[in-house]
Order: sequence, then C-alpha cells, then structure tokens
Amino acid sequence: MREEPFRVPVEGGELHGHRGGEGPAALVLHGGAAVTDYMDGCVRELDGLLHTIRYQQRGTHPSEADPPYTIEAHVADAVAVLDWFGIDRAWAIGHSWGGHLALHLAVSHPGRLLGVICVDPLGAFNDVFAEQEATMRRGLAAAEVARIEEVETLRRRGEATEADLLERFGLLWPRWFADPERAAPNPVRHIGARSSTETNLSLSEHFANGTLARALPEVRLPALFVHGELDPLPVRASTETAALVPGARVETIPDCGHFPWLERPGELRRIIESFLAG
Repeated sequence: MREEPFRVPVEGGELHGHRGGEGPAALVLHGGAAVTDYMDGCVRELDGLLHTIRYQQRGTHPSEADPPYTIEAHVADAVAVLDWFGIDRAWAIGHSWGGHLALHLAVSHPGRLLGVICVDPLGAFNDVFAEQEATMRRGLAAAEVARIEEVETLRRRGEATEADLLERFGLLWPRWFADPERAAPNPVRHIGARSSTETNLSLSEHFANGTLARALPEVRLPALFVHGELDPLPVRASTETAALVPGARVETIPDCGHFPWLERPGELRRIIESFLAG
C-alpha cells in the first residue's frame, strides 16, 4: 500500500499524517493517548477497502500543537483533518483510546461520519481499567510493577518525563498480547508527556460526567465493535458500550489480544469487509 505524507494546520500548530488507498474515506485514530501513531499495519490490512487517513495526534512528535490536550481538542483536530481534505463524511476507525475518540466524534459530529468502527476500544465506562491492570501485571516482577506504579503516579502529577513514559510503555507492551512471549516489536518511539497527562485527565472527567453513556443511545450511525477475546482490556468494554448504540454489531476474535492485525492477520479485514458490505 502506498501512503502519502501530509501536514494539516490546526489550532495551535499542525498535525503530521499519512493517507492512502482507495474507497470511502476513513479517519484512522491511534490509541494511547499521546503515543506514536502505530496504525500503519492496520491500514495496510484495510488496503483496497477504504481510503485511509491517519495522523499523529496533537502533543506528540512529529505533530506540533499547543495545549489544550482535551477530548474536545482531539475531536476538533479530527474534524479539521476532514475539512482540510474536503471530506464531508468519513468512517471513524479507532483503536483503544482512538476507539473512544471515535465515539466522541459520533456523539458530537454525527453528520460528519458514515459510521464508527471501534477496535478493542476503551468504551464508555471506566470500571474496566482495574480488571485490565490486574491482568497486565500478572507475570511481571515486583520491581517492574513498582516502577510502573511510580511512573503512573508521576504522570498523574504531570511530573513524568517522556523517558519515564516510554519505560513504562515498554514494560507493559508484551502484556497486551494473548501470548506475551510472541509480542510484536514495540513501535512506540515518542510519548508526549504533557499530552498524556492532560488527555487522560480530560478522559477521566468525561467518564465522571457520563458523556458517552448518556449520548450514545441517541446515535443513529452504523457501528461495529471488534474485540480480541484475550485482550487484557476486557471484551465487555466493547459489549457494554455497543449495547448503548442502537443496532451496533459486536465481533470477537478468538486467541487474540489487543492488536488483531498483528496477532490474527486478516481477521480484522474480514470482519470490516463483511460489515461494510452489509
């Protein structure tokens, strides 16, 4: 698949991204938040189905955009990318935090979307995080768990450095896979420290306010949720959120963790192709 780089001016700076492929437009949103855009493998799997547009979210190299780092700012950036390319409506395809962001697009700008496809998303409820953290820490050494907790405390205070966050991410990366011993190479080279802290704070505020839980029942867009059955982020993050969206479809992938295009190549494409055909 051939992709072309682009830059889009946004409030406070610019976003760097890539676009390629043929078909209906799809805005592809990486997870994190504030980590390197790792969705290149995902868009390659979708080659021939969609014209994909992916970008590095604000606050992380190489994109340069000043605060605020809030859900509202990330939503505005997504709309700005669509506007830059003159796209009236597109699919929003998001992974993990990016799936959560896609849902915020669906409730705030439904007229700009053809539908949403959420891959192993955070979902509308935050009570899944304790289960996720417990699963991911199994098998880690006590010193590793202590370091992860130390960095998380620093992040919440806004005192973590990029090096701290990269170290934490590296310790946890293999645990996202159904078989940590067969984890793909870690693609994350940058994490915007301030963006990570402030985006997660905004995320927590929206969870507390029940933003998605209240608004998703009013969404009238095609919606697909895809989730690995062995994802540390439990499947109910998708099923309980999908239950809020009229007509939403849920597909699970067996023997798969958090990254289906890496662990079960071809399965995500098969599911999305069937959904689009329907």
